[in-house]
Amino acid sequence: MTGKGKSGQNMQKVARNFFTLAVVYALVGMALGLQMAISKDHAQMPTHAHIMVAGWLMSAVFAFFYHLFPAVAEKTLATVHFWLTAISGTGLLIGLYIMLAGNPAIEPLVATSSMVFYAGLLLFAYIALPVVWKAERHPEAQKA
Repeated sequence: MTGKGKSGQNMQKVARNFFTLAVVYALVGMALGLQMAISKDHAQMPTHAHIMVAGWLMSAVFAFFYHLFPAVAEKTLATVHFWLTAISGTGLLIGLYIMLAGNPAIEPLVATSSMVFYAGLLLFAYIALPVVWKAERHPEAQKA
């Protein structure tokens, strides 16, 4: 597989970056899940769930969206969305792991990262909703 979309061009940078991030989150989340199962210590279950949903699933959905709408992926806001999500998501998940390991002093990092991650989702809504509603009203616009 060459990573080429319908137009024959390589997968857009933002879509590729989100997909790569999703795969990394999936590997980390599964490793944490296996570690919990082997040790029979499930104290990190919230971290595991956040990695799999906020990390793997959301990043994969973002990658899919930007791959479907390559013109949107080329915009500066898409790159801002990627970095906002990648940095805040990493801070959130590492901070959550440390906090649940018994270090409550890191909670401000977890809270701040959570709010910035949410801001990234709001940005995605701002980027994506007009595009999918326009595509619904004008199917020929998807070809552009």
